[in-house]
Amino acid sequence: MFIKSIVTQLASLKPATVEAQCDTAEGPAVKCGRKALETGNINYALKWIPADGEAELRDVFDKALQVRTLGSDAAELADRLFLETMVRIHRMAEGVGFTGVQPLGTEIDPVVTAADKAIAAGSDADLLPMVPEDRRAELDERFQAALAAKDFDVDDVVAGRRYLAAYVNFFKYAEGEDHDHHGHGGHEDPVPSEHSHAHAH
Repeated sequence: MFIKSIVTQLASLKPATVEAQCDTAEGPAVKCGRKALETGNINYALKWIPADGEAELRDVFDKALQVRTLGSDAAELADRLFLETMVRIHRMAEGVGFTGVQPLGTEIDPVVTAADKAIAAGSDADLLPMVPEDRRAELDERFQAALAAKDFDVDDVVAGRRYLAAYVNFFKYAEGEDHDHHGHGGHEDPVPSEHSHAHAH
């Protein structure tokens, strides 16, 4: 039957898990994914993945939207599959494994929380004292670059990816994972508002 075939297809697409850093249910990637599902606009999620991952995510997204209309259990399965697929593609593009979306309440590094608040507030004054003094100038430079790219139309996926790259670059340096000026990374960002947008790792 149609319903069973779609649910079975979705279940079969569930990605295998491997060791990775956590991606939480409260994080920006998942928030953007939920926004995509709620609005029916996949562009909220596309900035999180590379162009070569779009076909896979679009396929899962289209099926998820169909299944979401079939009842709460089916919707839960569809949402979970879409979100895990999105985060998996994002992580794999960074060369990082994926162990699944971590549950609400997962402990978050205080520096990550402070970095998120800095982006939301438009000021890194509270964040800078949390990192070694010799890293503050570079961190502030990356922060300013992220802020400069923050305002973008949700349907401008190229601009969204540009912002995410700057956001990740800022986050990785804040966490001490990246010592090279133009390094790339794997964190998360704000859900673009109707035009631009916001998060919470």
